[in-house]
Amino acid sequence: MNYNKLKPEEERVIVNKATEVPFTGKYDNFYEEGTFICRRCNVPLYSSKSKFDAGCGWPSFDENFPNSVERVPDPDGMRTEIQCANCGGHLGHEFLGERMTDKNVRECVNSLSLRFIPKGEELPKTIHE
Repeated sequence: MNYNKLKPEEERVIVNKATEVPFTGKYDNFYEEGTFICRRCNVPLYSSKSKFDAGCGWPSFDENFPNSVERVPDPDGMRTEIQCANCGGHLGHEFLGERMTDKNVRECVNSLSLRFIPKGEELPKTIHE
């Protein structure tokens, strides 16, 4: 597969489903206009308009682009993992019912799973299997 080449720490999170240390990610306290895409395959995942400050230490979104994210129960049965629907890359976890936004959803995403494309810049081509 010819997905984007990942650095070791990105592969640890995206492929091996690790979690980056809270409050250390590039996009935690980041509020520019644009689109967040999957670092591994370039699929557009989130608009910057859906990002909010949840105070949890990771970028949080209350809405993803249609059909961009897949939800999978964690083996522990306690949480729901979110993955890129195109490449299966680990993004983070989804939490419901916290009432942080009107949509009542928090998709807590590792910065290492994302790449930001500023508003006005062309999105890179998606890499499909």
